[in-house]
Amino acid sequence: MSQDNQNSPMDMNQTVVFDKSTHFQPGMKLDTGVYSPTNQSARGFDTDPAEMEKEFSEREIKFQRAKTAIHREILNAMDLGRVADMSDERLMAHIQRIAQKVISARQVEYAEIDKERLVNELVAESFGLGPLEKFMDDSEITDILVNGPEEVYIEKKGVLHATPVKFADEAHLMQIIQRVVARVGRRVDEQTPMVDARLADGSRVNAIIKPLAIAGPILSIRRFGSTPLAIEDLMAFGSAPESIVQLLKAAVQGKINIMISGGTGSGKTTLLNCVSKFIPQGERLVTVEDSAELKLQRPHVVSLESRNSNTEGKGEVTLRDLVRNSLRMRPDRIILGEVRGPEALDMLQAMNTGHEGSLTTIHANSVRDSLSRLEVMVSMTGLEIPVSVVRRYISSAITLVVQLGRLRGGVRRITSVAEISGFEGENYQINELVRYRQRGADMSGRAMGNYVALGNRPQFLTRLEEQGIAVPDSLFEAREF
Repeated sequence: MSQDNQNSPMDMNQTVVFDKSTHFQPGMKLDTGVYSPTNQSARGFDTDPAEMEKEFSEREIKFQRAKTAIHREILNAMDLGRVADMSDERLMAHIQRIAQKVISARQVEYAEIDKERLVNELVAESFGLGPLEKFMDDSEITDILVNGPEEVYIEKKGVLHATPVKFADEAHLMQIIQRVVARVGRRVDEQTPMVDARLADGSRVNAIIKPLAIAGPILSIRRFGSTPLAIEDLMAFGSAPESIVQLLKAAVQGKINIMISGGTGSGKTTLLNCVSKFIPQGERLVTVEDSAELKLQRPHVVSLESRNSNTEGKGEVTLRDLVRNSLRMRPDRIILGEVRGPEALDMLQAMNTGHEGSLTTIHANSVRDSLSRLEVMVSMTGLEIPVSVVRRYISSAITLVVQLGRLRGGVRRITSVAEISGFEGENYQINELVRYRQRGADMSGRAMGNYVALGNRPQFLTRLEEQGIAVPDSLFEAREF
């Protein structure tokens, strides 16, 4: 449920069309960059779209190669001893002056290149993400996917679009990747060809290179927006109806253990951030994550992040280590950004031993699947714990599961809210409270549907009433809304 989750239909007239005079400007918003033979006549093109795309691609690669060549010249021309004491603003201005001098000295060679764009991208090359920097300025873009130096996709409003952005070559793309991972003290090379990192704005970065990525370096950036979404935004988008928000607010305030489940890009982290607003003031929270992404909407938060081993294979700190350590930090609640391995056992132990009201997320396609995944994760500890014992442990620790879904057209919805009321025989007792029913799609291909309250009253309401937290019975009356 990132900022692209808004349910406004896609404007099909926003497609960016490129002709021979088109140049990208910093901050230009790209919606598709895809040529389609069906719109050739409508756009008034006399040239074959495939040929135009090929021509633009060749010019873009030429531009990127010129930029990387000038960038090397700038680095060689800079007095590193002098720039070490410069502020970022002065250093940017210094780079701009050098770039303009180099370009002016090569007027003939760079006659067909947009000089203004070149200077601006040279600054981005030195401080940011090079040709990807323009996407970072667009708050509606939530995913940037680089499949090698010549193929870049973006996700906007829940829909993937191809872009004409290119890197000069693999070395150019690797330079950007190395800069990103170095900022968080990580590395990527042949010995460590996969890495997770984050940008200064909290965006999640994953990179994988050769020999694992056969076609060349692959870079994936998940953006969360400069301004975190609030629960009111999710209600406005239709992702979380008011009645469900009321229930979640009461559950969080009443220290009910909650697990948020969903697939990739369904909005688990966003919802977790939003419901953190309901945690009462005066509580101490400890968050544990692989890559710090949570932006909890309250004070007194201690954030812990795991660490990979160094080049000698030493110094690794796992999520399990951090969960164990967090128990010694006097937390009122422990929030595990995502449970994905043997730390599941330590999380369940914390939930069962006085750290009520803890929250976590998990990758799963349904409520029942999320519980099955927890069982598998507990088995990854290597301890021979009977399955029946594990299931009883899970059912006593996890009280409420909120299932999220990413539906057709990029629509995000809370698709189910269910109480884990106990364990009987070999099965969990799952008391589903609310369900989302999809009923087709609108003219723009976005999912439509409605919520159904199933008429089931959760058992944990007794706990809430004991604490003086009132929840209207009308929330659980069987109805559609």
